[in-house]
Amino acid sequence: MSIVAAVAVPHPPLILPEVGHGEEAKIQATIDAYRAAMRHLAAAAPETVVVTTPHSVIYSDYFHISPGTGASGDLRGFGAPGARVECEYDRELAAAISGEAEKLGVPAGPQGERSATLDHATLIPLRFLQGELPGCQVVRIGLSGLPLADHYRLGQAIAAAAHKLGRRVGIIASGDLSHKLLAEGPYGFAKEGPEYDQRVMRALGSGDFLDLLRFPPHFCEAAAECGHRSFVIMAGALDGLAVTCRTLSHEGTFGVGYGVATFAPQGEDPSRHPLADYLAELRDERQGANAAQDPYARLARETIEAYIGEGRLPPLPENLPKGLTGQRAGAFVSLHKFGELRGCIGTFLPTCQSVAEEIRQNAVSASTRDPRFPAITADELPYLEYSVDVLGAPEPIASEAELDPRRYGVIVSCRGKRGLLLPDLEGVDTVAQQVAIARRKAGIGPQEPVELQRFTVERHH
Repeated sequence: MSIVAAVAVPHPPLILPEVGHGEEAKIQATIDAYRAAMRHLAAAAPETVVVTTPHSVIYSDYFHISPGTGASGDLRGFGAPGARVECEYDRELAAAISGEAEKLGVPAGPQGERSATLDHATLIPLRFLQGELPGCQVVRIGLSGLPLADHYRLGQAIAAAAHKLGRRVGIIASGDLSHKLLAEGPYGFAKEGPEYDQRVMRALGSGDFLDLLRFPPHFCEAAAECGHRSFVIMAGALDGLAVTCRTLSHEGTFGVGYGVATFAPQGEDPSRHPLADYLAELRDERQGANAAQDPYARLARETIEAYIGEGRLPPLPENLPKGLTGQRAGAFVSLHKFGELRGCIGTFLPTCQSVAEEIRQNAVSASTRDPRFPAITADELPYLEYSVDVLGAPEPIASEAELDPRRYGVIVSCRGKRGLLLPDLEGVDTVAQQVAIARRKAGIGPQEPVELQRFTVERHH
């Protein structure tokens, strides 16, 4: 057993007296729990501690593992240049983690460093740890925009690398909870904030790592959480192990959730493979949803499954509804995986002889030619969600007052540049948001004059 202990801790700078100047006394329970958590970690005598941090460099499709022999940092950005930490990196373990991640299909490594300086989400836990365990080596890993399943797999890679090297490794999952707990807090209030904190603390305290994987992305975003992906990486590092879990504290004094929990591996447990259980749940869910698809979404799915899985474009099915064969219209095909967008390509005016041909053409493009994503692979097919939007004819409008982000999509145009955004999208609640996103997609500046068009859609699942 190479993962010897783990902790989940927050990283508020004011927890240190040099920053808090007495305000830290208002979160004394967190301070006491923090010290207890680091004693727990030190008692396991790790040779190296892996710190997962939301405030190191973050890429959408890559986990950055800090390179070099070591790093230092201070809290001068928070008015405390004397609050300083130095650490030595375990380069051998960092390289081994990269190698094991590659085996699991997870992109991770030392490329793309923007700053070698320790971020505060790493510095603060190390400040507490070094009081209990001086001289311990460190591996610092940033989070990514990849799905939670890939964060879990990165944790599995950490455990595999530790086992391969025979290294005793501890995990520090650095992360605050929701930033939306109080109306008077710095980020305001959202009902999802307290809900998130209660649910995540329950999962950490009970060891229900499967539930950590089930958190929908839109819920995490609405709660403005910080550390969820850190916690999932830690859960992956504990995959296949019996674990004693303890929650030591939870406070939201300043409108941000601070939770502290400890985890002590107790040996192998073949029943604890949450990622496998989660993927099985998703496959079953998607099979049920696929069986209930309407002909439009089914056509998109069957096209992609044949094109990706078999390398062929299938013939159009017989007996398609007249709406698919007897009219022309623009259409968008959208793909989601694990609740995250995985591809979306479409045409706002018809380019084919029928809606069916339009869907088939755009299904292939959404799965293989969306420049934001790599092409879909065959092993992703069981987890994809499909939707098809058939567009009504665009109509010019005089101003944004004629838009409604739930009812209408928008097209913005300026000097040959054009951007489109579909209606009724998760997280797009206002006309201003809708137009701003469409401008960005077209590369149109916020002050440039635009012509506006709106359109309706028929959405099919």
